[in-house]
Amino acid sequence: MTDGWDESAAAWIDGLGDDGDWSRRHVLDAPMLARVEGRGFTTAIDIGCGEGRFCRMMRESGIRTCGVDPTLALVAEARKRDPKGDYRVGRAEALDAETAAFDLAVSYLSLIDIPGLDAAIGEVHRVLRPGGTFLIANLQSFNTAGPPTGWTKEPDGSRRFYIDHYLDERAQWVAWQGVRIVNWHRPLGTYMQALLGAGFELRHFAEPEPSGADDAQAQRYRRAPYFLIMEWQKAA
Repeated sequence: MTDGWDESAAAWIDGLGDDGDWSRRHVLDAPMLARVEGRGFTTAIDIGCGEGRFCRMMRESGIRTCGVDPTLALVAEARKRDPKGDYRVGRAEALDAETAAFDLAVSYLSLIDIPGLDAAIGEVHRVLRPGGTFLIANLQSFNTAGPPTGWTKEPDGSRRFYIDHYLDERAQWVAWQGVRIVNWHRPLGTYMQALLGAGFELRHFAEPEPSGADDAQAQRYRRAPYFLIMEWQKAA
């Protein structure tokens, strides 16, 4: 079964543009970069790098970065935008990288796209050096439990966000602005147990608020936030 990424690559690239979408610009970029810059990281792997935007941002911070993504068109776009970068076609469950090759691994909204979560997290643990950091931005699990209903308009005109079947892990199709892909809903506990089971230790957890925006989208975000950020460490 296709996951929709090959068919959606062009719309994804167009939707992000050069500056990223609203969520990246106003919610995730700043706190993600704050966890990366000035901490002595020298080598990083970006798992599910897409068209390479966060790889380029890390490279601008002086970090030697490898981007991995299974979608050929996205990797081709990453190479086009950053000819000197290292971008590889591959899956998170079987990374094309040497053991203990990186001191930073990043999953910027990619864990929800990966069918084999345990295998992928095991691979991240393998390619990180002892003491290395795994930085994650992910969709909130209560948010991924919303589709297909999600936001509704009530009879009195108010809006509500509905959550259902939270504990049932599942693949589901989601669509917006020409993109139609498979995302995985998993309870938060599934992610936590997979990371703990692989030997990672939690070092940071945050639910970032919007910044630089006070529009209707920001107000709706505060009612039902989309994202969380976690930082995990491989034992030294």
